[in-house]
Amino acid sequence: MIVSDAAGLLFVHVQKTGGVSVERWLQEVAPDARRVPGCDRHAGLRAILAAEPALTDHLVVGVVRNPWARLLSWHRMVRRWVSWVPEGEPLESLENFRGNAFARRVALELPDFEDFVMRGTTEIPRLRRPQVAYLEAPGRRADVVARQETLDDDLRVVAARCGLPPRTGERWNADDERVDHRRAYTPAMRDRVGEVFARDVATFGYEF
Repeated sequence: MIVSDAAGLLFVHVQKTGGVSVERWLQEVAPDARRVPGCDRHAGLRAILAAEPALTDHLVVGVVRNPWARLLSWHRMVRRWVSWVPEGEPLESLENFRGNAFARRVALELPDFEDFVMRGTTEIPRLRRPQVAYLEAPGRRADVVARQETLDDDLRVVAARCGLPPRTGERWNADDERVDHRRAYTPAMRDRVGEVFARDVATFGYEF
């Protein structure tokens, strides 16, 4: 997450939605950009407001993504990291895996995307947490929910509301290869994601 008190903005970073690009933009254009002490980078709104209740008055912004595309992107990211590990070296030789038990588990136990979807969403809580759950807290919800699919246009609206320069430049931490997520799914996998992320599908209108 990133906070700018001067801009009155709180950005809640949901994994694999383009959040790194948003964070980099805010760090560039908001001199007072900061994190909330004691909160994980991907902390949800509930945890953030529990740590710093005064932030409830800020404009709360989050980004969501098609859940089927999001899971594929998540798995491809970890597999990309694995390909960067020097041959014969342990995963921890790459900084991305150090201190990241989730990524190590996916790399070692769920290298196949079907297992990642079918087993991972059962065994690993963060893989089955709806995106909408990151963006809500008792008595408070995100004010602006941007979409990864229209990120630059949506961020221009946020920038205008907060008096910030719009985001420019390339996206960070993006997959260089354009992949049609629908080709990666069997019917059972498709239905599993639809079941796990039913709240996201209903709230944001996503379709396979």
